[in-house]
Amino acid sequence: MKYNRLGKTGLKVSELSFGSWITFGKQTDLISAGKLMKNAFDNGINFFDNAEAYARGLSELIMGEILRTFRREELVISTKIFWGGEGPNQTGLSRKHLLEGTKNSLRRMQMEYVDLLFCHRPDPETPLEETILAMDALVRGGEALYWGTSEWSAADLEKTFQLCRELSAIPPSMEQPQYNMLVRKRFEEEYKPLFEQYHMGTTTWSPLASGVLTGKYNDGIPDDSRLARNPALRKTMEEAGLLSEETLSKVRRLSSLAGDLGGSMAQLAIAWILKNPHVSSVITGATSEEQLSENLGALEIKEKLDRESMKTIENILTREEK
Repeated sequence: MKYNRLGKTGLKVSELSFGSWITFGKQTDLISAGKLMKNAFDNGINFFDNAEAYARGLSELIMGEILRTFRREELVISTKIFWGGEGPNQTGLSRKHLLEGTKNSLRRMQMEYVDLLFCHRPDPETPLEETILAMDALVRGGEALYWGTSEWSAADLEKTFQLCRELSAIPPSMEQPQYNMLVRKRFEEEYKPLFEQYHMGTTTWSPLASGVLTGKYNDGIPDDSRLARNPALRKTMEEAGLLSEETLSKVRRLSSLAGDLGGSMAQLAIAWILKNPHVSSVITGATSEEQLSENLGALEIKEKLDRESMKTIENILTREEK
């Protein structure tokens, strides 16, 4: 396992990390989640990601119980604040919700601090200055060691850095964007100036594009798949073009390349992200030991991705099917 500096901070995070989104409290219970986290740690993963919104707080409760069996200093733990409840002050990035939401997350996880604290989404209803000063207070107060954002636009981030200078506030250290073979524009184009000027770290999510990049939808949607059980998600992905014949044709060609390299489509998809020098850590998820093992196998495929292989992948991804 390789450990990367998170942007220009001194913190080192494992290049593969383990997230609890849609798994803890929904697909895995305390015992199975604990086994997965222990296995992940034993294989070199030191960064574990969570959020107050995941399973309405249950994900943090489960992780908190599991973390009692670890040495705190060996771990990098994150949470994200935005969706904390139904009340008018339980969502968003107001000073009130950021401070109360963070304290509630820490209580659920039985921790004194998190290493990384994210603003889970931008909040147009709260002045940016208020959000910045609240995050600054949380870092200076010791509830978080570093703060960052998730799915913020480059324009919002540029304004944030400018305001941090004006307010003498601690600036964000990292962004958590979606990034994979099929979702690339924001990360590779919009954020490029930010990487060059501010050296932001990134903890990317959805490496498999909600399962499309596993290849399991290449021949249709299986009856037991998440898309079959979730029509709303299927509609969203169809509208985004992730289930179009053009996209699936590319995934089929990529699957063939993965086989030539001795790996699975999922491993190739994760390995491809790891080759980007602006990626600090790729957040992966798993509901079984087999899935976790497959994700870890991406590290071997990464070493096989030479310049020629990366060029082949780029040609497949950018080619428009006739």
